[in-house]
Amino acid sequence: MKTAAVTSGPKKVTTKVIGLMKEKGHRIACLTAYDFLTARFLDQAGIDLVLVGDSLANVFQGQETTLPVTLDEMIYHAKSVIRAIDRAMVIVDMPFMSYQVNDEEGFRNAGRVMKETGAGGVKFEGGERISNLVHMTVRAGIPVMGHLGLTPQSIHQFGSYTPRGSTPAEARQLLKDAKALEEAGAFGIVLEKIPAAVAKKISKSLTIPTIGIGAGPYCNGQILVVADMLGLYEDFHPRFVRQYANLAEVIRKSVRDYVKDVKDEKFPTEKESY
Repeated sequence: MKTAAVTSGPKKVTTKVIGLMKEKGHRIACLTAYDFLTARFLDQAGIDLVLVGDSLANVFQGQETTLPVTLDEMIYHAKSVIRAIDRAMVIVDMPFMSYQVNDEEGFRNAGRVMKETGAGGVKFEGGERISNLVHMTVRAGIPVMGHLGLTPQSIHQFGSYTPRGSTPAEARQLLKDAKALEEAGAFGIVLEKIPAAVAKKISKSLTIPTIGIGAGPYCNGQILVVADMLGLYEDFHPRFVRQYANLAEVIRKSVRDYVKDVKDEKFPTEKESY
């Protein structure tokens, strides 16, 4: 049974609500989720936007990059997340090679995500080069979020996870890309691992909101991978992640205590038996 989110905000977050939050200067809180229970906790705590990210390849599947995750797997996880949500808007990442072949295939795949999951929208990585795809998708009634800066699906092209937009030429291109996405109809843009000053300039230049991850405090919202901020994923510690808990150690201790109780014949007790 679902429990209403703990928030004084709108009953349901939509693209209109996200846009109004920027207009009114209200920051947008976003996190990733890949399963029913986590999504329920996030929604109950008042998160505004949940991203079913292709980062599930790293933190859920144990892959080195986001490239191996498939469209079918994204749809499977998105269905689980959306069953848990009452208030938050849910956006689903379009995974690698689900839209890069041509715009028509990307458009059809985005439609499949919407039909099969009930999501509130999809997210594409890229700027000017995908502006026609964004326009096609939005024109069909599918909300689109963009993603600029460090784009993990292009990691082999870049060759590293270093910040993007550090040179004047890169910064100018990011601004051009952001403008192209806005003109194509995107309702928001994730800015990943770019200098705070560049993110500030982009955010002030757009009418649509920016969501930062490693992009400084001037974006209109922030997003983190939930396993990072809860201290569950221990293999990667980027400096832009603030860790709010150490659940990895809580889980290990709980399991150790359980193992000990079983082996010492302290579990189950008579009260825990039928």
